[in-house]
Amino acid sequence: MKPFWILDFSFSIGRSGKKAFCLALWAALFAVCFTAEAQQHAKIPRIGFLFMGSKNQPHLESFRQKLRDLGYVEGKSIAIEYRYAEGKPDALPALAAELVRLNVDVILTTTLQASRVVLQATHTIPIVAAGSGDPVRDGLVKSLARPGGNLTGLSSSAGPGMIGKRLELLKEAVPGITIVGTPWSPAAGQIAGVEIEEAKTAAKPLGIQIRPYEIQSTGDIDRAFDALKKLGAHALLIPGAPLMTQNSRRIAELAFKLRLPSIYQTRQFVEDGGLMAYGVNFADLYLRAATYVDKILKGAKPADLPVEQPTKFELIINLKTAKQIGLIIPPNVLARADRVIR
Repeated sequence: MKPFWILDFSFSIGRSGKKAFCLALWAALFAVCFTAEAQQHAKIPRIGFLFMGSKNQPHLESFRQKLRDLGYVEGKSIAIEYRYAEGKPDALPALAAELVRLNVDVILTTTLQASRVVLQATHTIPIVAAGSGDPVRDGLVKSLARPGGNLTGLSSSAGPGMIGKRLELLKEAVPGITIVGTPWSPAAGQIAGVEIEEAKTAAKPLGIQIRPYEIQSTGDIDRAFDALKKLGAHALLIPGAPLMTQNSRRIAELAFKLRLPSIYQTRQFVEDGGLMAYGVNFADLYLRAATYVDKILKGAKPADLPVEQPTKFELIINLKTAKQIGLIIPPNVLARADRVIR
């Protein structure tokens, strides 16, 4: 007995007709199989993530979680190519070129240096900058509203008042300070010099003198702290810079060793043992960067996606460190903290 799907068409069509039918049937079956196979091996979107630092990225999980919330599963519906410069600016061009050769769908950057290098490497692959300073001032985009090129994302610049707010908080926490040391890295670019001048201006009405000390490399950090202590610094203001962030633990240890109350830009320093941090919530910037990736993968053009400014800020205080260096944080300062480490 013939299977039910093999029919004898001799009663209605000739031999040539049956041959044509069989060919059509096989073509249809092949098309179905080919389509299923193609779907199984369909290209999934790939993201390139270029970091100035190492694999220890404190805010990366916020980005990954937001991708999951948006329906992406890393390794299944989306792939991420991570590249780390390990604190070496000279390594950035080769890493950027590698991501371009991989023809990823979008590249994320987290520092001004990385953003500039990727812009030099490609004018076509979309770039999302997750908090790399002021992109207009630094020449990355034409304007916040209309970036105009292949880069968009999130600014980490909250304006010139941020340095003054940090100094005010430091003065409230340690009322007797009159000299504040400020180790700074010229490798951070134009913003480094700008922040030093802003600090000097904001310090005057508070009765504070700013003592800057230039740091060129990791090897200068210990020497800088010893020098600032000898210069009579009562406390420290640590500006944001990749060199500082990459050495957050060492910087916090030195400030603790010298018993110098310090205020930093991000929570990472406080979690590493620093006293206080006030600034942009970078975890929120990474989270919002994931929404940019989603929009771009769905067809949006970077030139048409406005650059967003920070909207969330945080004050973190390490009460354990305060006690160990003999400092009592006033209740009015503690009350404003978003997080207290005890």
